[in-house]
Amino acid sequence: MLFRKDIEPRCQYCAKGEPLKDGQIACPKKGVVSPGYHCFRFQYDPLKRVPPQPAVPDFSKFSDEDFTL
Repeated sequence: MLFRKDIEPRCQYCAKGEPLKDGQIACPKKGVVSPGYHCFRFQYDPLKRVPPQPAVPDFSKFSDEDFTL
């Protein structure tokens, strides 16, 4: 599966919404809304969604002995 099915609907990555300069979303159905808002006309656009950054691993708790065979 390429995309998860349980993605929370948000106007930020709706196919109908267009981002404005002030961080708001211009929706043709609801007008100017916040990026976290959503309505029943939500259509997911995977190209608009930016996935979260992966967590940086913390190797400080390991010693050199942990990496030897």
